[in-house]
Amino acid sequence: MSRNMNHRPMELGRPASGKRKLKDLLLQKDNRTCADCGAADPKWASANIGVFICLKCCGVHRSLGTHISKVLSVTLDEWSDDEIEAMTEVGGNSSANSIYEAFLPKGYSKPGPDAGHEERSKFIRSKYELQEFLKPSLRINSASKPQETPKISVQTSFSRKIMDSFRSNSSKPTDGMVEFIGLLKVKVIKGTNLAIRDMMTSDPYVILTLGRQTLQTTVVKSNLNPVWNEELMLSVPQRYGPLQLRVFDHDLFSADDIMGEAEIDLQPLITSAMAFGDAGMFGNMQIGKWLKSHDNALLDDSTVNIVDGKVRQAVSLKLQNVECGELDLELEWMPLEQ
Repeated sequence: MSRNMNHRPMELGRPASGKRKLKDLLLQKDNRTCADCGAADPKWASANIGVFICLKCCGVHRSLGTHISKVLSVTLDEWSDDEIEAMTEVGGNSSANSIYEAFLPKGYSKPGPDAGHEERSKFIRSKYELQEFLKPSLRINSASKPQETPKISVQTSFSRKIMDSFRSNSSKPTDGMVEFIGLLKVKVIKGTNLAIRDMMTSDPYVILTLGRQTLQTTVVKSNLNPVWNEELMLSVPQRYGPLQLRVFDHDLFSADDIMGEAEIDLQPLITSAMAFGDAGMFGNMQIGKWLKSHDNALLDDSTVNIVDGKVRQAVSLKLQNVECGELDLELEWMPLEQ
């Protein structure tokens, strides 16, 4: 059963030449600053647009949805060959901006590295979602019939990729701007004694949901004690709720079976992190705790700690609404100001 995934584990045998191309591209002079605000040393990229961006602009790009901007970390995520070739084909920030900013009004000031979220968000949405600065012949009529977004191909011309990346835009309702306060890195470590859903085993995978964002791990074949050690990245909106977690058994010929679920209260992590501010100024220490109770799925109290300048929280969960199964994760808070 096919599913879209924003994060893929490293594939065994993948040649290093693809990642080398990406790093070489990042070293080009025009790619050493963010394509949208000019901040130095960008470590994120929009794979389908072809630009390198900073952490603050990354949060806005994620809010646009992957149908417009598919955000990947240059260092943390594993890239497919097609995504690397697409970035190489575009040629970097200067080439992309020569199209996306071709009709920037005279005297218009782009947001700088220290711009506020509202100014940054307005510009990025105008540039990529509303296409206000594109050459008119490349713009998509919002009244046109929506079509399915095709996959990126290395043979696809840049102008065609621009068209494709916006193809489904008119079919997505807009509920107004969502302001993000940070990023949440979730490391799905392992499952223990998961439920049997096939003859004698299961093919488990994990789905994480926060707001309208949904990410999925890889499927581990025939294993009731799977080890993923897979990192997934989510943007955290200002009005965040619990992180929802579901485990499924992958089936080829029928609907996937649920293998349990749980919710993670993010408030202890985020409020503790914000109270301490720059974690890099402190030594290793405990700064918060999520207490086990009959109202949550915790196996033990979960402490929030500063570890090597990072705010992290280890979480062990007993899966709910299922006969058995446990899941171990690690959360890491990444403020936009970092």
